Amino acid sequence: MRIFAIGSALILAAAAALAQQPSGKSAAPAMKLFSSSADVQALIAKAKGERKEGQATVSLPILQLAPYNANLEYRASVGPAAVHEKEAEMFYVIDGSATMVTGGKLTSETRNGDNLTGTGIEGGSPRNVAKGDFIIVPENTPHWFSKIDNVIVLMSFHVPRTAGH
Repeated sequence: MRIFAIGSALILAAAAALAQQPSGKSAAPAMKLFSSSADVQALIAKAKGERKEGQATVSLPILQLAPYNANLEYRASVGPAAVHEKEAEMFYVIDGSATMVTGGKLTSETRNGDNLTGTGIEGGSPRNVAKGDFIIVPENTPHWFSKIDNVIVLMSFHVPRTAGH
């Protein structure tokens, strides 16, 4: 049931974005509406190859339909914690496992546009996540992968706040 609900939400978000696309010459330049399993496996290999020593995350686009993007995140080590002030974030664990902390308060908080980052989270609720799991992080919610078990590969999908909210 949970998979059906998340899948339905992604389909509705893509349909809403399609309905909002301008027509004619002012249309958004690049759309990528399909990626096969082989495409995703190639992205994983590319991310693994592009990762530099000490780099926590390599992010590559899977699908694009403005203003929505689904990205592949290849995480091989713990990176910064984050808060997105104007968007929720959904994750699907493609492979691997980790401990994800949500809630609490960022430590050593700094601002980067509409996002906040920190070195970690004080408080918060840790949760073990693994292949096949879905996670939704509401806007304004601290989140952090505090422990990576070897490597975790994710699909991340940012959901912008709708107009008027």
